Amino acid sequence: MQLITSMRSALTAGAAAAVLLTGTGGAVAAPAALPAKAAAPAAATTRSAHSAYGRLGPLAGLSAERLATGDLVAAAKWGTGGPIDDPAREQEVLDAVADQARQLGADPAATVRIFRDQIEASKVVQRGLHRRWHADPAQAPTTRPDLDEVRKEINRINGELVRAIARSPHARSAPYCTPLLTVAAARVRHERHLDGLHSVALSRSLRSVCDGT
Repeated sequence: MQLITSMRSALTAGAAAAVLLTGTGGAVAAPAALPAKAAAPAAATTRSAHSAYGRLGPLAGLSAERLATGDLVAAAKWGTGGPIDDPAREQEVLDAVADQARQLGADPAATVRIFRDQIEASKVVQRGLHRRWHADPAQAPTTRPDLDEVRKEINRINGELVRAIARSPHARSAPYCTPLLTVAAARVRHERHLDGLHSVALSRSLRSVCDGT
């Protein structure tokens, strides 16, 4: 029932939801009433949207799970003097997910595009936390996680995320992808109690999901 309620909200407030995700605005006229004969296609669209939500929800959830590892990466790098950016590691991730996408019969270009956003979102978290810790050293971590172990967890999540991308080409190219993804992201933010930093990063991580296949 909760899912159905969320779906109805997404379909009736699609324009507003698109604003939340993309940051674009503009007045949108109310849709004209449809003739009675359009009822069947509308019902089919609702069913398709329900299915699309089921495909898009895991993308939002896994993106938030991946972002949580950004906290650990930030802690591992804190005090080392090392940079947040790691081009060699980033390329290694992109090459790996492209190969996984090909093995699954998915579009490697779309997968890489989404993962570029995932990487940038993680850096949003890392930079934000480092700024926070510089401003208030009392909040800084007192132990340093093993970065190799953290990356094993990131690789596990990456694999799940690639599979979720491979399962969702039609949902990601659907005209209602943006409002449904916005609903999914809002639900994840609520369930995980994300703060402002991680909420911004989550939006960044999902930027290319609805760009098509």
